[in-house]
Amino acid sequence: MSGPPVVEAGEYDSEELLACLREQERLVVRTEVLGAAEELTLRFDGDVYYCDTPTTLHKHDTPEAMMECMRHHGYVRDA
Repeated sequence: MSGPPVVEAGEYDSEELLACLREQERLVVRTEVLGAAEELTLRFDGDVYYCDTPTTLHKHDTPEAMMECMRHHGYVRDA
């Protein structure tokens, strides 16, 4: 069994990443925080979007809120 797809922060814009998330239900995003590599998981359960970092779990009820979260944290190229 393979794990979820892994993408690099900025590889997609928010619309593209959201579409991938809806299709895959779970994605790993590689990013850099304070000079250190970090991986976080984005999830979608059909109703709620989750952004699961090593320190925080963000939950969003709408696609717009999830896209704003991804922009705010620099996971997408339209940040």
